[in-house]
Amino acid sequence: MKKLIVDEENIRLDSYVSKKCNDLSRTMIQKLIEEGDILVNGLKKKISYKVNLNDKIDIDIPEAKETDLKPQNIPIEVIYEDDDIIVVNKPKGLVVHPANGNPDGTLVNAIMAICKESLSGIGGEIRPGIVHRLDKDTTGVIIIAKNDKAHINISKQIKDRQTKKIYIALVRGVVSENEATINMPIGRSTKDRKKMAVRKDGKEAITHFKVLKRYPKYTLLEIKIDTGRTHQIRVHMAEIGHPVVGDTVYSNGKNDFGIDSQMLHAKSLDFTHPTTGKRMHLEAELPKYFKDILEGEEIGRS
Repeated sequence: MKKLIVDEENIRLDSYVSKKCNDLSRTMIQKLIEEGDILVNGLKKKISYKVNLNDKIDIDIPEAKETDLKPQNIPIEVIYEDDDIIVVNKPKGLVVHPANGNPDGTLVNAIMAICKESLSGIGGEIRPGIVHRLDKDTTGVIIIAKNDKAHINISKQIKDRQTKKIYIALVRGVVSENEATINMPIGRSTKDRKKMAVRKDGKEAITHFKVLKRYPKYTLLEIKIDTGRTHQIRVHMAEIGHPVVGDTVYSNGKNDFGIDSQMLHAKSLDFTHPTTGKRMHLEAELPKYFKDILEGEEIGRS
């Protein structure tokens, strides 16, 4: 049990606890508040509650729940691993964490088989170790935390935009600009709740791109994102008229080259190691199907 006596005022409860407890992530704090494990003057409060001077805050951190998830031997390339983190090259078609419709056969199940008992539990029992995510059909670099300290550290780096993520994408059409920035807010689509869309009331979303190569009907891009909104790259590229090749959700159902996934690959990730403080740069090679299309004859036809 942690106890705090408030020495500031007019600050949201989750923000105040986050300032005073560096070992807890904002997400975990919000979850504890919602479940009544953080009390103010003995009472359950909303996340948005504004603290007052001399409020007494009790923080009860329950033990991590046992998960029903089972390790599964799913082939996956390990790029880097130590006592704190594991970085892998996620293949296409692999969901990151279990959800409705995907109870197993996920990246979490694969990582559990590799790491055994060593995974952070701070993300909740349904997605142990998962700090960030990639869409099911996006390939490439993804980092998983092996302990809570690493989880909190990497999560904070992502939130504070101290990580650098580079993607490679093949998009439809010939992009005229050599480099550009897309700054359009993204929110849940009002027409289809499974989709995201550019919306004035959405959350800030910033995508930078530069042209690597132009083909008669396609463009190969290097993309850097400052924010990590759901489907951000796919939504932004579709919005400017250059949807990602193979993305049937945001490209009017068209399927170039007859592939079964979008041509979007998380090429590299730069971050600071949570224990050593060393700046790290890790890369994942393009998947074979992606390289085959770039090197094939069909892409060069006008």
